[in-house]
Amino acid sequence: MKVSDLMSNQVICIHPGEPVTAAARLLKTSNVGALPVCDGERRLRGIVTDRDIVLRCVATGADPTHVTVGEIMSRGVLTTGPLEDVEQAAQQMSREQVRRLPVLSSGRLVGFLSLCDLARDGNCDMEAASALSDISSGSRRS
Repeated sequence: MKVSDLMSNQVICIHPGEPVTAAARLLKTSNVGALPVCDGERRLRGIVTDRDIVLRCVATGADPTHVTVGEIMSRGVLTTGPLEDVEQAAQQMSREQVRRLPVLSSGRLVGFLSLCDLARDGNCDMEAASALSDISSGSRRS
């Protein structure tokens, strides 16, 4: 099975120049914990999570109306491709302890693969459970 078979392809992005408050509102209204940060051509620049907002903005005393998403986003995001094997993607998520992978095609964001996507598929229960267990426990496989 390929990543494209399970990924969410209705992905909401945010521009790096947007204020952190806009990201927080999008996270809330979309009921998600992370947003890909993309330029106008949907090229991935980073990812911003609710944790990034709390730790890199609010906890430092910065004003989220004046701090941009680009200032607090995580860079160097691990990605996958739509034709990648789901098992390989799940192993990558487990190894790198990430809960979600942006899916890129020709350098542009086309989807998002999350542990929830893996868990929803009956064939991937073990991979998702293993990945979640490793991520939650903080252990790393060699």
